[in-house]
Amino acid sequence: MERGSFQWMKSVNKTIILNKIRLSEPISRAQIAKETKLTPPTVSSIVRELMAEGLVIETMLGESSGGRKPTMLHINSKAFFAIGVDAGPETVDCVITDLTGEIYYRNTAALQMPITNEEFVETLKQAVSGLFACSTMDRDQVIGIGMAMHGVVDVEAGEVLVAPNINLRNIRVKEALEKEFGLAIKIENDARAMALGESWFGGHGSVDSMVAINIGRGVGAGIVLNGLLHHGAQGIAGEFGHMTIDLHGAVCECGNRGCLQTLVSGIAIAERSMEFCGERITGEEIYALAQTGSKMHADFLAEIGETIGIGLTNFIHLLNPDRIVLGGGVMKSKHYLLPAIKRKIEKTALTKTAAKTEVIATSLGDDATVLGAVSLLLVELFDQS
Repeated sequence: MERGSFQWMKSVNKTIILNKIRLSEPISRAQIAKETKLTPPTVSSIVRELMAEGLVIETMLGESSGGRKPTMLHINSKAFFAIGVDAGPETVDCVITDLTGEIYYRNTAALQMPITNEEFVETLKQAVSGLFACSTMDRDQVIGIGMAMHGVVDVEAGEVLVAPNINLRNIRVKEALEKEFGLAIKIENDARAMALGESWFGGHGSVDSMVAINIGRGVGAGIVLNGLLHHGAQGIAGEFGHMTIDLHGAVCECGNRGCLQTLVSGIAIAERSMEFCGERITGEEIYALAQTGSKMHADFLAEIGETIGIGLTNFIHLLNPDRIVLGGGVMKSKHYLLPAIKRKIEKTALTKTAAKTEVIATSLGDDATVLGAVSLLLVELFDQS
């Protein structure tokens, strides 16, 4: 369809109005017209369509400016539901949420290592089937399944090309799940999914550019520009963990030396603990000891934070985002990591304004990635064009 056609313009306006309601609810028709510069008749006509589709509802009356009180509009959060899947590297975690990301049901299945492509896909099927089994949800209200997966993902084909943490390649996930459940399937790299989930559910408003970084067993980043994920020309944008920090450092699983991932991932922290703490302990144990007042363990976490700060400074110089959100298991030590990260950025950023780039920990906790998987479907639902 020609982009200049009336029908295309109508669908663009529909998207504008739907997302204005989503971001600003409760909101009146008059306020939508004022803020979007659309005519009141256009707004009223499209709102009627959205209400007929069940996506928008009228609720409480707003404040009057002298005349009749305006009727306020909301997204009908329970019009549809979505399934989110966070796959691996140890478990497959599934949820069913409404359109606001409220979780109604959960299910988890363990991944037994070593595992084949077929066994991995079968575990996915069992996890989702178990989710349906424990819910009372009408399947007709489920718009699809979104899945977040570590490694390199071909988004269009719905195929996981490389999943290094479970040593698998070329897993044709979309094809298998579509055949099994008859639902729309969306698959994305876990860090990118987390970034999109942050932009939808993290309370960040209408921030134009945001980076979300997942620091756990691996290290990855997702970049959101104008509400959309940035994939790059070959689909590897955001491989933050494979930024070279030390030319003579340890060999990374990617084959290169001195990647950021070899210094700040959960596995790297445990391996480096012998050098700094005199024993090999996990990041969780290091954090627990720091909380008891151990300066040695607190200083070690501060050094990890400084290293993350070096990587983030590079990211700021390259992309200059409005906000950086940090998540993943390693960030459970945020009390010690964040101050060191911010000090390093303030010390090394190119300009004073760049040094003030907002860096925060996710407010979504352990659900950041699985909610990101849900958001893959919501982008499709709310983009009516």
